[in-house]
Amino acid sequence: MMEKIIYRTAQENDAEKIVNFFNIVGGETNYMSFEKDEYPLDVEEQAALIRSIEGNETNTILLAMDGEEIAGLSTITSSHKIKSRHDAELGIVVAKRYQGRGIGTSLISQVIDWVRENGITTRISLEVRADNVKAVEIYLKFGFLVEGCKKNSTLLNGVYYDDYIMGMML
Repeated sequence: MMEKIIYRTAQENDAEKIVNFFNIVGGETNYMSFEKDEYPLDVEEQAALIRSIEGNETNTILLAMDGEEIAGLSTITSSHKIKSRHDAELGIVVAKRYQGRGIGTSLISQVIDWVRENGITTRISLEVRADNVKAVEIYLKFGFLVEGCKKNSTLLNGVYYDDYIMGMML
């Protein structure tokens, strides 16, 4: 039985759980940019990343926790550069066994609220595989628009897939 999902900002001591989570979910779907056990950061690098964004006004990692287990995770990443720091990139993933329970929608809603409150970010962008229909529909419901298409952006098992570039102004 699923416990109540608690949403909280990632802490440095979550680094190992985050790395393990990404290495698992990379194998649960082919919509991620990496495969099972291909997450590019190790535990120390993940911990350093978390430390580097503590107190940062435009970058965050939000966890959806089921007890001690990560059910989902969302990131907001912005440049420190003055000309582009207003544009945050959204990343989100929910573990397969937690999908369809509103966790992804809640994560998106909460990070959009967080971004609106920072006083800096005025735009959120993301990339999503064009054939990931469920995700595209959710983003459209939140007000994201398809701004462009990267043709043949992903090559998987000899098949090319397009990516949508989506964005929204706040």
